[in-house]
Amino acid sequence: MADDNDKPDKPTPDPPGVVIPPGEAGTPPPAAIPDAGEAAGADAEKAAMVEQAKSRVAAVKESLSEKTPAATTGTTPAAPGAPKAPIKKKEEGPKPSDASGNKLVQKLKAKFAGAVLEAVEFIGQVSIRVAPDRIVEICNFLRDDTEARFNYLSDLTCVHYPMDASKPLEVVYNLYSISHNERVRLKAAIAEGASIDSVTEVWPAANWMEREVYDLFGVAFRNHPDLRRILLPPDWEGHPLRKDYPLEFIENEWTKRHLPEMTEVQREQLDQRRAYGLEILSVPQERMMREILQSGKEVMPKDK
Repeated sequence: MADDNDKPDKPTPDPPGVVIPPGEAGTPPPAAIPDAGEAAGADAEKAAMVEQAKSRVAAVKESLSEKTPAATTGTTPAAPGAPKAPIKKKEEGPKPSDASGNKLVQKLKAKFAGAVLEAVEFIGQVSIRVAPDRIVEICNFLRDDTEARFNYLSDLTCVHYPMDASKPLEVVYNLYSISHNERVRLKAAIAEGASIDSVTEVWPAANWMEREVYDLFGVAFRNHPDLRRILLPPDWEGHPLRKDYPLEFIENEWTKRHLPEMTEVQREQLDQRRAYGLEILSVPQERMMREILQSGKEVMPKDK
């Protein structure tokens, strides 16, 4: 009976010429398994091969980095690269053109000699600068002419040119023909302190538009049925839409007259009168405007 402590004998290794065929199924025979020393040698060989590969990659990168400055300096001819795309020039926007040949402009020149001062066209919009003393005649003609029929005053406004000392104010009339679906713009420049005839008899809608121009630009319209301020108080000083009007909050004579300083007792009395409906149009917040103006606080930030 064999002893339990006996160990099996170490298998005899096969001769070195024994090779296991590739693809053979099953567990390889003991002869195909290398010893521990041989396995350690294979790992070392594999690590050496990896180090060799890394050194080759590093050498290739170093050679490429050395070739790049040489190509830029001209010592070594560089390979031609792809041609650069041409730089596209910025397209210029539309510009005004002369509209002297326009049919409507020619008709106005023939009808009102010397009244048409300039005519330009911009993006399909014809603008005609006319003499201010002929504005009512020209507007009547454009409204009643069968080929024009500008029977709708879509807007009436003004532009301030402070650099033009002779005629800094230019009244603008935007006309529209409902039947022909066409538009035209009239312009009439006037001097500082001069007036221009009202077109309320031509288009009644011009009433409030002319009042707004009078209020915010200071242009007076002759023969207007009710020329007075429409947005600001009657005794307000200045015209806010002029370019020389200050943008910051300032204290003027109107605020001194209508917004007097109030004590706490006066404010309490004002609140009581308002509670009984005795002073509807005055609120404490309005009286506090002077404090804001005098403190110099910047209520709205301005572009620096």
